[in-house]
Amino acid sequence: MTRSPRTRRIGALTACAGALAYTVSKIDLAREGELGMPGFPAPQEAYAQVADVTAAQLGNAGLGLLMALVALLLVRPPAAWSFRWAAIAVSWAGIAMVGAGVVGFGARAAGVAPSLGDTPPDMGTALAALVVGAVWVAGWCVAAVGAGRRRDRIRSGV
Repeated sequence: MTRSPRTRRIGALTACAGALAYTVSKIDLAREGELGMPGFPAPQEAYAQVADVTAAQLGNAGLGLLMALVALLLVRPPAAWSFRWAAIAVSWAGIAMVGAGVVGFGARAAGVAPSLGDTPPDMGTALAALVVGAVWVAGWCVAAVGAGRRRDRIRSGV
């Protein structure tokens, strides 16, 4: 992996775009009153566990916006090491959550984890969602690693 700040910025912007795609998809699902992810509808029994589907999906959209903002912090990481460390730590938590989702939904799409739900009825949409998720995670990893490099900290005056 290159140590270029440009590479870090591209990774951060890619992660931000992934988070914004997630946000838009959640707003669309809220508008439709549906649970799940694009290409991965939630089982009917999940609706009994959610009091307000629209509010739940809009809450998820808010989380997507928060992840987009955290990713943007890595475009030009804060100069103060404590703030930089916080942005990196929150990024790795987000990477773990999104990565787990990609793995879980990938297992569901492949049919190897029937306990996670049926295979998607629209495999094209499901695969597109998985690709967006995987690219999002990869970009965020590049940005988080780049933001923590010593050479990058020296350039920003830390």
